[in-house]
Amino acid sequence: MAACGLLFAAVFSLYRLQVEAVLYACALCAALLLVCGAVDFYRYYHRHLALVSLLAQLPYGTEQLPVSRDLISRDYQALIGRLHHLLVQAETRAASERLEQVDYYSLWVHQIKTPIAAMHLLLQAQPDTPATKALAAELFKIEQYAELVLSYLRLGRDASDYLLTTCSLKDLVHQAVRKYAPLFIRQKLSLQLGALDISVLTDEKWLVLVIEQLLSNAVKYTPSGQISIAVQNGDELVIADTGIGIDPADLPRICEKGYTGHSGRLYKRSTGLGLYLCRRILDSLGHTMRIESSPGAGTRVILGLGRPPLEVE
Repeated sequence: MAACGLLFAAVFSLYRLQVEAVLYACALCAALLLVCGAVDFYRYYHRHLALVSLLAQLPYGTEQLPVSRDLISRDYQALIGRLHHLLVQAETRAASERLEQVDYYSLWVHQIKTPIAAMHLLLQAQPDTPATKALAAELFKIEQYAELVLSYLRLGRDASDYLLTTCSLKDLVHQAVRKYAPLFIRQKLSLQLGALDISVLTDEKWLVLVIEQLLSNAVKYTPSGQISIAVQNGDELVIADTGIGIDPADLPRICEKGYTGHSGRLYKRSTGLGLYLCRRILDSLGHTMRIESSPGAGTRVILGLGRPPLEVE
């Protein structure tokens, strides 16, 4: 603006024009520039708002990009459109592959149950010897690993698979204990059940799966001694064992996917999926889990089954 005024002043002075003419021309230029600047700012700000709105919608579509007014903007929009198309293709392909994988392994798990059931029948027809008991225990582990795979594949696939109802915690614990009773007997572990007469709002199938997995870990890493299950603080389920315990360095990562920890590597028994699966399920159900342990002193797993009170506004 100042340069424009100086230019007018220099030209008009050469022609010996009056100062009023120079000032009048500068005023006209200022008014014109002000109008053009306001229009340009309005268009710029409008495009900015359109981009901010579009940013919140990504990656669902790029149809609402502001109208391009120059070649460079059109080139950028073409580039964005191409990248969005490639992203949609990649996501569709990944979802399809994931679905195929889930379907394949789901079919595999259901098919593997047939020979497992047949082996159970064959073992039942054999004399009750230490060898057949050992085979039955190992077959039980195979069956549990197959169920673990199926649960892992189902987890997060469909949120509607959760059905929250008011359940008796005692009934849920008894379901899990009955399933693992043969392993308790085989390893000569004592089981101590405390008062469990509370009701919880949860999904019966998934919470039983969590309790089963925690019992499996307790049995796996407790060579001798006892496992106790009780309620504390009104709404916390505590599963404690007298096993080998967990190294303090492993506790922060013990629920990470694929993390086996020192005990898992030492005993070659861990898949690194059990506690990860428990954490995912409990998070989905609105429950909590914390683990207290030290080497040689056993492990305590505390499940928080309570829910915060609802506030009606």
